[in-house]
Amino acid sequence: MKKTSILLTSLTAALSLAACDPKSAESIEGSTAENQMAAVEEEQRSSPLVKLDGEINGKKVFIQYGAPSVKNRELWGDLVPYNVVWRTGANEATYIDVSEEIMVEGKALSPGKYSIFTIPKENQPWTVIFNSDWDLEHGHFQYNEKNDVLRVNVQPVIGDNFEEVLSFAIGDPGIILKWEKMTLPISIQ
Repeated sequence: MKKTSILLTSLTAALSLAACDPKSAESIEGSTAENQMAAVEEEQRSSPLVKLDGEINGKKVFIQYGAPSVKNRELWGDLVPYNVVWRTGANEATYIDVSEEIMVEGKALSPGKYSIFTIPKENQPWTVIFNSDWDLEHGHFQYNEKNDVLRVNVQPVIGDNFEEVLSFAIGDPGIILKWEKMTLPISIQ
């Protein structure tokens, strides 16, 4: 009871001070609400949002993606169907931001932000797509092929190492996507 009374008194005092300056009250209110919403959203995500910075041959690269887990599910050909556009991650579309022109599998990609989609294929190279609609809330559900900027084919490698959580890495040969036993090495110069 005593703790509740002290808490209410402190809260009332803080609100009274903030009310004296409406501008301060708005910024405190907005900031607190935004921070709380962001924290709640992150806690509720079953596929955490990952932000990755790096360099390839001195060119800055940023990648943002939702990182789903395998969770004992059959991935290839089931959860992620073959021959269908996949958002290559979870939740919103995965995107890349490049500071300078890069060569992806020998083809030029201008500086800018691009969503990354793939078309997984069984026993064949996958199609990797860079699309100018980079800020898509619902991944492949909003995908529009008309906005494809670049498509390249990349051969996935199936190995023995098991990756529970989908991950991207920036390194040799460029961008490396790993999930389950699959590695997709996208060559970038």
